[in-house]
Order: sequence, then C-alpha cells, then structure tokens
Amino acid sequence: MASSRGQGGIQQLLTAEQEAQHIVNAARSSKMARLKQAKEEAEREIAEYRAQMEREFQRKLCRECGDSGANVKRLEQETEVKIHHLKAGAEKIQYDVVQMLLKHVTTVKN
Repeated sequence: MASSRGQGGIQQLLTAEQEAQHIVNAARSSKMARLKQAKEEAEREIAEYRAQMEREFQRKLCRECGDSGANVKRLEQETEVKIHHLKAGAEKIQYDVVQMLLKHVTTVKN
C-alpha cells in the first residue's frame, strides 16, 4: 500500500513537472512572439523616421538649391564690382608706376 501511494505521489510529481514545463514553454513562446513583434514595430518606426528625415533633407536641399542660383548671381555681381574698383584704382596709378619703372630702369648707379 505504501508502495502504491509512493507510486501515485511520484506520478503526480511527474505530471506536475510536465505541466510546469508546458507552462514555461508557453511563456517562452509568448515572450519570443512579443519580442519579435516589438522588433518589427521598432523597425517600422525607424523606417518611418528615416523616411521623414529624408523628406526634410530633400526639402532643405531644394531650398538651398533654389537659393544657390541667387547666391551665384550675387557673387557674380560682387565680383564684377570688385574688378571694376581694381581696374579704376590701377588706371589712377598706372602713369605713376610707369614713370617710376622708367626712372629706375634708365638710372645707372655706379
């Protein structure tokens, strides 16, 4: 009788262990499914954020490109003004520079 009670207790322990193992396996499966879902959601959010940043970058790039034409025109105008000022300054001192060069070239030092 003690033997059958012992066998019944062991059988109950084995059954309880199997049930516990099923519960643990189900919890692991559930955890893995949640992790996979979280990873997919994170990847989706990253893709959306990346697309949004790319759109903003393209928008800014287009704005800069539009301003680039205006910048080029402005720089060309500034360059023309500077060239004009340099030519005017050169014309003012041109005679004096030529005279100074002639003086130094024609003067002989002993």
